[in-house]
Amino acid sequence: MRPSGQLALRIGAPVLVGVLGLALWQFLVSVVGVSPYLLPGPAEIAEEWQANSTVIREAFMITGTNAAIGLLAGTLAGVLLAAVTSWVRFTEGMVAPVVAGLAVVPIVALAPVLNAMYGADSEYGRRVVAAIAAFVPVYVNSARGLHQTTQLHRDLMHATAASGWQRFRVLTLPSATPFVLTGIRVASSLAVISALVAEYFGGPRGGLGSFISTSAATSAYARAWAYVGAAIVLGLVAYVVTVLLERLVQHRLPTGAAT
Repeated sequence: MRPSGQLALRIGAPVLVGVLGLALWQFLVSVVGVSPYLLPGPAEIAEEWQANSTVIREAFMITGTNAAIGLLAGTLAGVLLAAVTSWVRFTEGMVAPVVAGLAVVPIVALAPVLNAMYGADSEYGRRVVAAIAAFVPVYVNSARGLHQTTQLHRDLMHATAASGWQRFRVLTLPSATPFVLTGIRVASSLAVISALVAEYFGGPRGGLGSFISTSAATSAYARAWAYVGAAIVLGLVAYVVTVLLERLVQHRLPTGAAT
């Protein structure tokens, strides 16, 4: 199959599945008679989206900003700490239990505490939650990537009298980059989910999570699903952006290989 045909298939297949899923969804609501209380129809949700498009757009930006800041902070912290533990090996065992503990902290328990700490008008609590969620996969993947160099490669660099910075730039960094990018890709979805969930538990009203909670509490289920749809779009945008970043960086690596 030609590359153009493969691209059309890769794009067209998920679009076709989505259209068929929406058609089945509308059929269940309109023909089978599923109660809107249980499952509002796509047409009703689309009407609510259109009627509240301005609010949805503003909430999308608020939640997206919190997730992006959390992802950036978690990525920087994860990469830097992985670099430190790779350079000073005995600290790796000290850091591992802390990272494992952060990985299992429930967001529903952490978000109210942080929102109360930073105040009802601050977004910092939500950003910290997103940063913690992003930090774990970035650190784990970065630490693994920094250990990918073989003894043969290290001996070769030593034989050429390469400095520590040259070994890191030429050997360690290119070997670790694919693992770091994989961690960022995984963390992007976690940052969005964490930012959304954190909005359920205090803080300023305005994010997608807050509006989902409010709409569901007032029995405006179609409106709640409209905000859920916006949250899905936000998650997809974050994932696509990180995938494009991964491919761009991979093609610039010395090997030129893309995952």
